[in-house]
Amino acid sequence: MNDRSKYLAEAIATFALVFIGGGAVLMNSIDGALGLAGVALAHGMVLMAMIYATGHISGAHINPAVTIGMLVTKNIKPGAAVGYIVSQLGGASLAGLLILLVLPDVPEAHLGVPKVSASISSFAAVGIEAILTFFLVFVIFGTAVDKKAPAGFYGLAIGFVLIFAILVGGSLTGASMNPARTFGPALISGYWTQHWVYWIGPIAGGIIGALVYSKGI
Repeated sequence: MNDRSKYLAEAIATFALVFIGGGAVLMNSIDGALGLAGVALAHGMVLMAMIYATGHISGAHINPAVTIGMLVTKNIKPGAAVGYIVSQLGGASLAGLLILLVLPDVPEAHLGVPKVSASISSFAAVGIEAILTFFLVFVIFGTAVDKKAPAGFYGLAIGFVLIFAILVGGSLTGASMNPARTFGPALISGYWTQHWVYWIGPIAGGIIGALVYSKGI
């Protein structure tokens, strides 16, 4: 595949994750009907679908933390990594704009931006995001990157990570594990509170997960 196809795949897949995931958070904020389990399922199912749809094109990173993990382990070249991250942030931003334009206005939900609970510190939030992203990237390397892994199951495994991570961490940090997932809605809504948490935590966890698997397994 050429770079243009890869970048477009990353943009579309990230758009889908942010639009469906952010939309689920927004809808749940109206009446609570989805609940945390419903929000987790929405995120996990759309990620699973996009991985199977774009994995053979771009590798389906759909997340700057994943791309950076691939970069530090030399699974992607620096120039391509920049293109992937720009595409992911662009797709996420477009999703935030479409959430604003087509879904009901719920100002306190900030277009589905993940938020840090008042019950934990920013330091704890970084730790939670790092740990959850470690699991995500570790599973990606173990199921999608490692050529010895059983074929065909990586999308299912990675989608399940997102589901269980949101069930555990969703009420504390939103369990973003993805700077683009947070950035897109934040850019459009202008809600930047503790935004740095969603870059430092996921990137740190992604790098550690990538290095632990590639160097230690």
